Amino acid sequence: MPKKLQRKLKTYQTSLGFYDQAVAAPSMKAALEAWGASSNLFHQGAAKETDDPDIVAATMASPGVVLRRPVGSDGPFTESAGLPTDLADGEARPKRKSKKRPAKTAKKPPRKTDDQQARKAAAAFEKEERRREAERRKDEAARAKERARRDRAVASAQAALDKARRAHEARAEEIETERTAIDERAEAEQARWDKQRMKLEEAVRRARE
Repeated sequence: MPKKLQRKLKTYQTSLGFYDQAVAAPSMKAALEAWGASSNLFHQGAAKETDDPDIVAATMASPGVVLRRPVGSDGPFTESAGLPTDLADGEARPKRKSKKRPAKTAKKPPRKTDDQQARKAAAAFEKEERRREAERRKDEAARAKERARRDRAVASAQAALDKARRAHEARAEEIETERTAIDERAEAEQARWDKQRMKLEEAVRRARE
């Protein structure tokens, strides 16, 4: 069977926060996903494809891995880069005079990558993509498990509330029934007393005549 064709990788570069970032990816979309960008940085002019041989070599050595360097510097891209050294520490820190950088020499021609290296880089990128996808699935499974646990807890608490409400309503109904019976007895007693009182008061009145 023919081997699966692997996508040719390109090197893309952008600046986000305190860092310049670069990644070897098969497309701009894949680069944006690797950077975690929420908007199209390429359309905004904040990202570009680069053929700088040093940057290309660094990214092709770790395809799909986002490499960084302090923003504005011309140092090498690495997986763990420190903060820019010229960040001002509040307003009290005096500004240093900017030093003129030496004129850059002519850019070296891009290093040629043979087919074997290209296939190796593409395979490494796909491996990194699978690793990120596995992490995403693991995170989604953990979130689903947490949602299920929370749903069970809510259902259990709701069931307890419903059971307590039914018990309360049953007791309240019993009390209301008893209250109705007591009211009827009280009314009957009041009627009996009124009748007896009127009869006795009449007897008292006659005895006084």
